[in-house]
Parts: sequence; C-alpha cells; structure tokens
Amino acid sequence: MLVTAYLVFVVLLTSCLGLELSRCRAKPPGRACSNHSSVRFQLDFYQVYFLALTADWLQAPYLYKLYQHYHFLEGQIAILYVCGLASTVLFGLVASSLVDWLGRKKSCVLFSLTYSLCCLTKLSRDYFVLLVGRALGGLSTALLFSAFEAWYIHEHLERHDCPAEWIPATFARAAFWNHVLAIVAGVAAEAVACWMGLGPVAPFVAAIPLLALAGALALHTWGENYDRQRAFSRTCAGGLRCLLSDRRVLLLGTIQALFESVIFIFVFLWTPVLDPHGAPLGIIFSSFMAASLLGSSLYRIATSKRYHLQPMHLLSLAVLIVVFSLFMLTFSTSPGQESPVESFIAFLLIELACGLYFPSMSFLRRKVIPETEQAGVLNWFRVPLHLLACLGLLVLHDSDRKTGTRNMFSICSAVMVMALLAVVGLFTVVRHDAELRVSSPNGEPYAPEL
Repeated sequence: MLVTAYLVFVVLLTSCLGLELSRCRAKPPGRACSNHSSVRFQLDFYQVYFLALTADWLQAPYLYKLYQHYHFLEGQIAILYVCGLASTVLFGLVASSLVDWLGRKKSCVLFSLTYSLCCLTKLSRDYFVLLVGRALGGLSTALLFSAFEAWYIHEHLERHDCPAEWIPATFARAAFWNHVLAIVAGVAAEAVACWMGLGPVAPFVAAIPLLALAGALALHTWGENYDRQRAFSRTCAGGLRCLLSDRRVLLLGTIQALFESVIFIFVFLWTPVLDPHGAPLGIIFSSFMAASLLGSSLYRIATSKRYHLQPMHLLSLAVLIVVFSLFMLTFSTSPGQESPVESFIAFLLIELACGLYFPSMSFLRRKVIPETEQAGVLNWFRVPLHLLACLGLLVLHDSDRKTGTRNMFSICSAVMVMALLAVVGLFTVVRHDAELRVSSPNGEPYAPEL
C-alpha cells in the first residue's frame, strides 16, 4: 500500500501538470493589466486567504488518526465528527449576519483566533476539550467560507470599483490554487507527522503559525467593510419561497444534500479503511486532492470550445462515477476479504467526481437561484445535507460489528442512486433551458493576472 500510494501520487501529479501546461499553451494571450492598484489589492487578498486555506488543509489528513492515537473508539470518534458537522451548520446559518454585524475584516481575524484555539485543543486527550475544539472548528469553517469571500467582493466592487465580471475569474483562480495548496499541505502533514516522527498532533501545531500570520496580515493590510444586515428570518423565508416555487431549485437542493452528505461520510471513513494497511495518510490525502484537481481540469476541458459539454452533463457524470465507486467499496471492504488498493482506487474516483461536481453545481446554482435569495436557499440546502451526514455517522455505523463500514457504503450507494434519480428529474426539467448552458466556451472572463 505504501508503494502504491506514492506511485499513484506521482502519476496523478504528472497528469495534472500535463493538463495545466497544455491548457496554458492553448490559452490565447491575455491583455496586460495596467491597473496596479487592482493587482495589489488582489495579492493582498490572496496572501491572507491562501494562508487560511493551507492551515485548514494541513489538519485534514491526520484528524481521524489523532483521535485514534488517543485511544478513542470508533463510535466516540464519530460523535466528535458529528459535533463538528452540527456546529458548522448551526454557525453557518448565522455566519452571514454575524460577519455583516461584526465587520468582514474583524471576522477574518476572529477566524484565525478561533481556529488557532481549535488546533490547541488537539493537544489535550480530554474528550470534552476535543468536543469544544470541534465546536470551535465549526465556527471557524463557517467564517472561512463567508467572511473572506464577502470582504473581497465588497472591496472589489465598492472600494476599487472593478468590473463585476472579474469576480468569477478571481475565485476560479483561487479554486485552482486551493487544490494546489491542499496537495502541498498533505505532503507537509506527512513530513511533520511521519518523516520527522512528531506524531499525528504535529500538523495541527504547524497550522497555528499560518493562522496567526493570516490574522496579522488581515489586521494590518486590509480595510474594514460592513453591509446592511438582512433579518435572518427574512433571509430564510425568502430562500424557502424560492425553493418551493421553482422545481429546478428544489431538485438542485436535493442533489446537493444527497451528494455532499455522502462525501462527508467518505471523509470520515477513508482513514479507518486505509490506515490499517500501512497507508501514508498525508500522501493519500494529497493524491485525493490531485484527483480532485484532475477532475476540475477535465471540467474546464469538457466545457471548452473544442468539446462544448454542458455543466448538467458533467453533473450527471459525477453522480454516476460516485455510484459506481460506492458499489466498488461495498465489495472491497467486505470483512475478511478487504482489498485496500481497490478501495483506494474507488476513493480516487470519488475525488475525481468531486472535481467535476463542484464547478458544475456552482455554475447551475448561479444560473438557477436569484442572487438576492442565494444565502437563504443555501441555508436550506445545508440543513438536510448535514442532517443526513450526522445520521449516517451516528446511526448507520455500528462500531461493534465488523460489517459496519461495508453497510455504510451500501446505504451510501442507495443514497447516491436517489441523487441520480434527482439528476434525471432535473435533466428532464432543464433540457431545453438555454440559460443553463455555458455561454462563453472560449475561457474564463478576463481579470488581472498576478
């Protein structure tokens, strides 16, 4: 398993590099941006945001392993994960209002403080302290995915008066580098935990300086901005009306809840499936991220002028790949007949599907959900998503039975078949909808290059 992991990682990394180089050669030369203020502003955002993302990714490969290292049972570890998911959804519901009230810059600094405290709790073996740490992690995650983006968009439009068309390109570029940072973070986590022999708590300690630096840079280089607060009840009421009045939104929300709840369960299960067979967890995680980056690259190629596939087609393909992968896992995790290499391949296919799924879903959400109602609709999407994931972790997995993991993959397969039926329903509804087609196959909108 050790040799397989490193070999697969090299192959995936080479494939990603080849695709990106070919895309750069095929891309028409862009205009040079003379607006140095805009470039500097973008750089100020990226350096803080990328530090925050790297610190977040550093912790991912060894979270389950750390709890196992502290001799907690699988059921106890599941409760810790559920606590994190529950706090993410609870804080996520009010994150936008909190950020608008407190200020976007202050919220980003608060993120660095709460996430640093979350990392410090990992030094304790006390179960209650670790539960508090998971709650802090949920708050931090909610801030990471609300405050930073909100700060940038406000500064982009209001302070620097840049074209709104640059925003999707800026975040598309950030998404690419997010994958790269995740790959690097996985290797770094493996280095400090195993190569240097510092143990599974080391990546969490290593994340603290990055978080501190991100908070300090935001405090000293960013300006503060606020926004008019919309009452939480009005936001949710508007989102619910949009959800119930448009069948496309309802089907899209169903697909998201089913698909992403299965992904949350996969995040919990991959370590106990592969770790007993000597898998290098950091390299495995980097391989996952490389597979996801490969999927994102394939998405860009598929929607290019040459192939001109639509996001709806790629969403369908992503769900089909996950259904197939989960069926593979029901056999490769059979008690007494485990096949870690097959399980690893299935996990890689799931990550490849995620690389296709997330840009497809993002495109469809932008087209289907009105901008004014997106916050409310996404709040309603998150509730069943996290509820399904929590139920899966608490109810479906029985740590006292050897067949528990296999049963979870079997039920996840059934959930994804339901998601596939929802995709078919959505495809039927939107097949003649020109609004949901990629209108500019030649590439992303222009934005200043760094």
